[in-house]
Amino acid sequence: MEDTRHIRINDFNYPLPEERIAKFPLPVRDQSKLLVYRHGEVSEDKFTSLPDYLEPGELMIFNNTKVIQARLHFRKETGALIEIFCLEPVQPNDYALNFQQTGHSAWLCMIGNLKKWKEGPLHREMTVKGKPLTLTATRGECRGTSHWIDFRWDNPEVTFADILEMFGELPIPPYLNRETQESDKETYQTVYSKIKGSVAAPTAGLHFTERVLEALKKKGVDLEEVTLHVGAGTFKPVKSEEIEGHEMHTEYISVNRQTVEKLIAHQGKAVAVGTTSVRTLESLYYIGVTLSERPDASQEELHVNQWQPYDTAPQLTTVESLRHILDYMDRHGLEALHTSTQIIIAPGYSYKVVRKMVTNFHQPQSTLLLLVSAFVKGDWRKIYNYALDNGFRFLSYGDSSLLVP
Repeated sequence: MEDTRHIRINDFNYPLPEERIAKFPLPVRDQSKLLVYRHGEVSEDKFTSLPDYLEPGELMIFNNTKVIQARLHFRKETGALIEIFCLEPVQPNDYALNFQQTGHSAWLCMIGNLKKWKEGPLHREMTVKGKPLTLTATRGECRGTSHWIDFRWDNPEVTFADILEMFGELPIPPYLNRETQESDKETYQTVYSKIKGSVAAPTAGLHFTERVLEALKKKGVDLEEVTLHVGAGTFKPVKSEEIEGHEMHTEYISVNRQTVEKLIAHQGKAVAVGTTSVRTLESLYYIGVTLSERPDASQEELHVNQWQPYDTAPQLTTVESLRHILDYMDRHGLEALHTSTQIIIAPGYSYKVVRKMVTNFHQPQSTLLLLVSAFVKGDWRKIYNYALDNGFRFLSYGDSSLLVP
């Protein structure tokens, strides 16, 4: 465990020229390149060929989260523009309930141009669904790099979701170094996105089209979904020399009973689409471990801490762990398990559920690169060197890879 905590993030650096970062997606999603890493060997193909590399009967799991238009802009009477970036709901703290609010909603937010917002509420006049209203934002306590913001509006027929839909701006990744465009509203969502709550897309899923999904079904691949709402922390750089000094962000997950049953039926093995699905699936194992020790824990107490996988040495098999979750859901009459995870997956981590991974090419010195390195047993440089030498496009709108260690 000490080895993992003392990993130096500098060892996960590589040169990424600006021109290799894809600023926009390809016109047709599934025409991206696919790097295939199998048992140490690297080759390349087109993304439409993905089903050829999977076996009939495998279970593939997607993250069905939907990116919300989380940026709101207010102009002060002085002319200063203040940006409020909604990160996570706090009152009520359930995403679905919060979006349904009709008068008041509170979020933890990052604030752009904070120094110009000394005091007092901000106001914005708007028309939603043909109805005029005034949206007011009042700043509350500071929590780390975020602030509690109370939103109030004077029309009970309008929900907070309506306001974001009409006046929010989609938050594309900061490293694209460009303004959000109208086209991003479509291209920065997966074709299977359903559950609103993310402030960043689960980008490995951006390559999938209906024809690829149909081809997977035809191949006999079983498709299932989980929900992990991606937070802005996914872009948080590792500033400490060793990863022990990096605090992982908390992300909210939801897993349906049927998905847990499917995982058990597949002996606890899955193909994960994207690092968010990986983090959700691997967190499930540790949730089951917690339940094996504390069967009556609340859903909040099932939160997976950053270092939990390294500070414990559980003997449960993956299927045993998943059965504890299913028993818990049965006892409490739950159709879905809602909790959160802060898991960090880095070299030294032992994967419990994920056997194959579809993922994009990640930033240098990022926690996502650590996750990939742990999966391919440290062989990430071979993969990234090949991608750099063979014209692959990087980051959110870039090309894809299938990793089979």
